[in-house]
Amino acid sequence: MSYVHAEIDKLVAKGRLTTDGANRLKALVTAEVDYAKAFSDADFIIEAVFEEMGVKKTVFANAEKVAPEHAVFATNTSSLSITEMAADLAHPERVVGFHFFNPVAIMPPVEIVKGETTSDEALATAFATSGGPGKTSIPVKDSPSFIVNRLLGRFMGEVAGIADEGTPVPEVDKAFAGLSPMPPFVLLGPVGPAIALHNNETLNRAFPDRMYVSPNLQKVVEAKIGSWYAADGTVAPEVEALVVPAADPVVRSVEEIRTAVLEALADEIRRMLDEGVALAPEDIDLAMIMGAGFQFWNGGITKLLDREGVSEKVNGKRFH
Repeated sequence: MSYVHAEIDKLVAKGRLTTDGANRLKALVTAEVDYAKAFSDADFIIEAVFEEMGVKKTVFANAEKVAPEHAVFATNTSSLSITEMAADLAHPERVVGFHFFNPVAIMPPVEIVKGETTSDEALATAFATSGGPGKTSIPVKDSPSFIVNRLLGRFMGEVAGIADEGTPVPEVDKAFAGLSPMPPFVLLGPVGPAIALHNNETLNRAFPDRMYVSPNLQKVVEAKIGSWYAADGTVAPEVEALVVPAADPVVRSVEEIRTAVLEALADEIRRMLDEGVALAPEDIDLAMIMGAGFQFWNGGITKLLDREGVSEKVNGKRFH
């Protein structure tokens, strides 16, 4: 509650909200630890607990005991199966994916995910609800890590693999100017190495043939190091001390790195479209611009891949 009130107070300080408006918003937010008191008359319930399937299933099971039969259960999971999460409920059809991006107050997209048992009513309600706070809703099929985190997982896995085989991290980072929001190993700082590792491990279990989990990233997470770089822009000494050099190093050029990673993205996007994870290339472009900060002036990642000839080289045809 203190956090919510502080965020509202920031809007007042910036002149974006009046004191009366702030008081009205604060009055709309209440806190409760009793499931019955919190959910007995709820229409739409969003869980945003720890990214652990057992914990999320327990929360929904407890809520189902007291919630009205019409209540929709929305999960903010970033990578877990909606279908599995709903499987043990008496009414699995009420569960729908409702994935916000951090920071939630700023990032516009919401991935609306339909599980195998999600009803049309629950899905429509999720779309209607997500549009309220000025968000952009993107339809997604239930699949590991959905759109944004699946593509970021392939992206970061390819990048980490190139670094692990011997190319210095600063050289790897130079390859993505004008594409990603910031160099990939810099991005690990705000994203968090532990979150990036969790996503790649989730994807590796689903697609072990192409989703790479870096042992060096695992070491950084185990050591609880929060960023790959030091304040002066060099690789942090504690990271350098942990990284195990490749036995037979392979050093790639910036152009080779960029080409390899773009080809991997073209491959993954084609798979996602063929699987129905996204309905159209435009949905993937929108999701990656709004949810991952890919440069909007490229027109979208699929447009970039088409222009550079990567789509045809990898898949035999353009996305557009």
